[in-house]
Amino acid sequence: MRRVASRPFLAALPLLAALVTGCGSKANNDTFDLSITPSGQGPSARSRQILVPEPTALKSLNSEQVVVRVSQSEIQYLAESRWGDRLPALVQSKLVEAFENSGRLGGVGKPGQGLAIDYQVVTDIRAFEVTAGSPRLANVEISAKILNDRNGTVRAQNVFKATAPVSGSENRDFIEALDRAFAKVGAEIVDWSLKSM
Repeated sequence: MRRVASRPFLAALPLLAALVTGCGSKANNDTFDLSITPSGQGPSARSRQILVPEPTALKSLNSEQVVVRVSQSEIQYLAESRWGDRLPALVQSKLVEAFENSGRLGGVGKPGQGLAIDYQVVTDIRAFEVTAGSPRLANVEISAKILNDRNGTVRAQNVFKATAPVSGSENRDFIEALDRAFAKVGAEIVDWSLKSM
């Protein structure tokens, strides 16, 4: 676990003491993935092809570390846990999967795949963290823009937020709550994007 601020975490949050470690901890990390909830029925955009670039994110989120927010100005990382890839790459992959699984588009791709693109779904990860305290909540916030790839204009933009309670004190409980919050946000982004094209 790497520190972002200097205030002792164990003194501030005794309930999470077992979940954080110092920098000298062993590297035996559990690796976690995200799931995505299939989007509901909605308008088809079978004549459209879209590009899903990797989301932008602050450096604290642009890693494999799982963020725990101690206060407005302090974060820590969940001990002995990591995402299966950098968080922005993981979110990008799951959004592409969700768009493909919807069956409502002519094509979905990532940069470099050579598709003739009508729109880009440009996203920014603003929050992807568990807030410490009582109650402990997983918070996911992602902003999205539908960008017309032919003329560079923004067709629509929105911010998607979801929270989910953390039901236990194990690392997997933190991850499951983040997964539930992301599944909701991801499905909303897909439905909104298809309605906005």
